[in-house]
Amino acid sequence: MKHRIGRVEGEILRELTKILQKNIRDPRLSGVTITAVECTNDLSYATVYYSLLTEDEHKEEEVQAGFEKAKGMMRHLLGQTLTVYKVPELIFKRDNSVLYGSKIDRLIAEVKKQDAKREIE
Repeated sequence: MKHRIGRVEGEILRELTKILQKNIRDPRLSGVTITAVECTNDLSYATVYYSLLTEDEHKEEEVQAGFEKAKGMMRHLLGQTLTVYKVPELIFKRDNSVLYGSKIDRLIAEVKKQDAKREIE
């Protein structure tokens, strides 16, 4: 059963990415990337993780509002392409792993600068 859930998650990820690029015209959702999908065991809910290239909190609220408005249409279009009995309810959450990774990169760069200064002294 776990293998089937993984396949469905991958299919939902591919289809939602296509839908977001081709069918959703909301300017609030421009520049948003869907990074992962996690489904419950009974496939009734799908948590869709997305990432933004900005850290602006206002932009994040706009994107969340855009997803809430487009959720019904996205689920409808997903139902036309998926071959499951019931299309899962979509829940959108921000994926902070990209943000966390960039923070780690900045910290590493800062430590390297400090090490270079110590070597010079």
